[in-house]
Amino acid sequence: MRTLLLSVLLLTTTPVSAAPADDFKALQSDYEAWMLRQNPVYATSLGVRTYDDKIQDISLAAADARTKELVGFLRRLDAISDTALSPADSVNKAILRRGFAEAIEGNGYGQRMMLFTTYDGWHQSFAGMADSLPFRTKADYASYLARIAQYPALNDEALKITQMAVDKGYVLPCVAIQGSEKGIIGVIADDPVTSRFYAPFLKSRPVDASAAEWATMQDKARTIITRVLNPAYQKHYDFYTGTYLKKCARTPGISAQRGGADYYAFRIRQETTTDLTPAAIHDIGLKEVARIRGEMEAVAKMAGFSSRAAFIQDLRTNPIYYAKTPEELMEKSARVAKTIDGKMPGLFGKVARLPYGIRAIPAETAEGTTTAYYGPGSPESGLSGTYYVNTSKLDQRPFWEIPALTAHESVPGHHQQIALQQELDMPLWRRAGTFFTAFVEGWGLYSERLGIEIGLYDTPEKDMGRLSYEMWRACRLVVDTGIHSKGWSKEQAVQYMKDNTAMSDANIDAEVNRYITWPGQALAYKLGELKIRALRERAETALGPKFDLRRFHDAVLGQGAVPLDVLDAQIDAWIAGEKG
Repeated sequence: MRTLLLSVLLLTTTPVSAAPADDFKALQSDYEAWMLRQNPVYATSLGVRTYDDKIQDISLAAADARTKELVGFLRRLDAISDTALSPADSVNKAILRRGFAEAIEGNGYGQRMMLFTTYDGWHQSFAGMADSLPFRTKADYASYLARIAQYPALNDEALKITQMAVDKGYVLPCVAIQGSEKGIIGVIADDPVTSRFYAPFLKSRPVDASAAEWATMQDKARTIITRVLNPAYQKHYDFYTGTYLKKCARTPGISAQRGGADYYAFRIRQETTTDLTPAAIHDIGLKEVARIRGEMEAVAKMAGFSSRAAFIQDLRTNPIYYAKTPEELMEKSARVAKTIDGKMPGLFGKVARLPYGIRAIPAETAEGTTTAYYGPGSPESGLSGTYYVNTSKLDQRPFWEIPALTAHESVPGHHQQIALQQELDMPLWRRAGTFFTAFVEGWGLYSERLGIEIGLYDTPEKDMGRLSYEMWRACRLVVDTGIHSKGWSKEQAVQYMKDNTAMSDANIDAEVNRYITWPGQALAYKLGELKIRALRERAETALGPKFDLRRFHDAVLGQGAVPLDVLDAQIDAWIAGEKG
């Protein structure tokens, strides 16, 4: 399979007399080869080993070169007539065009120099690189050693770009990044054996390596960690604390930056796949918040409390809802995940074959990041998906959040959708390289609601947890647009979240920091979920007793992640087919 894939990807010539369908096939092959070349670590995770000793070039010169090449792809694409393409290829063409155009536009904003958020950055992505790579042979370890030794050059380039960003005023707000330096200094390990970078060398010796060769590689890893990686992370920490924090922005909204309002509009289009304005999104959020508040009041009364506020106060402060140890929280999360696993055949005709595991979020980032997240696996590299759980600040991680959180991050949420996409019979660039946030995160939020249908929220506390999570995503529409288009302060955003959700103070603070430093991304969840719910209602109305929930879900996920307008057309076609 690997040889066949490479032979397809290396096709770069197009016959002069090629038909539109042949032209498009050749373009896709060329683009896939380009995509793998530009993302060498990801290529390895997909089983393509051509670039095993390389890491991505993050320089602005490389970004400009990539943009120039994408302009060439876009011109080729626009020269291909739609009329001779199959329906599937017409969709593929539209998705490619959107991706090319957005990448080209995005490179034109000064904000391209902002290389990190409170959620992620080059330092953390690199530290987690091993999680997406295979470690079965001697060559796998040699490749990894070659890559981690290149980190100082990548780090120097990132710091150079970040200094340029500082000089031009493209910096993150002070109110959002205090304490983020822990995510840098926390990677440094005095004992290299305890470093995240050393984790692959704690596994069993690869079968094709002798004991002496294995010992040599382990020794080399310890040396690289001590003499190469630790000094680079220290350099980053010194720059961050000595320079960056002193120049951080005083205003939280991106619109305060040069070109910021235009950039925010771009980010909305990119993340939501809609042309909605900030004002329209803000209004949708306000309406959703009002609706969900009403449902929360009803659940509070069912639980015997006089008001929603009284119930939330008990949920936030009653020690019976909180774990005493990280292991207890992990066990509770794993129990819920396995319970949902047993319900999956009732929701889908096709369940993802790739399994998923559960792990704690790395300690150096846990305190400043979100409650949980999902990491995709790789069937080609033999890697499972991973449901990451935050085990820091245990008094802020209530049990009643676990059902909704688990449904979103594992199954029927992200793992089901992404692992299924990896199995689909479609071009590699779609199967492994296309993840529209509005679709992916909209499905994740919709999946939380599916917990109602499988009996996941069997107590008022758990149901309030679900509603709090839905409220959280509705509040995002108000808060994100409030910060970036209406001049809200962080304090206003935090207070709005406190007034409307049952989330803990630590989670609210981390989330608001995320919205401030990652404009627009959080808008995709609720808008995507609303679209999927509207399509389900449309299908139920149109099909009546012929409506099959399992077939509907298979139809939503069966074409992979797509823009919301494409999903709309696909479900209309599915409804017509079901009627026939």
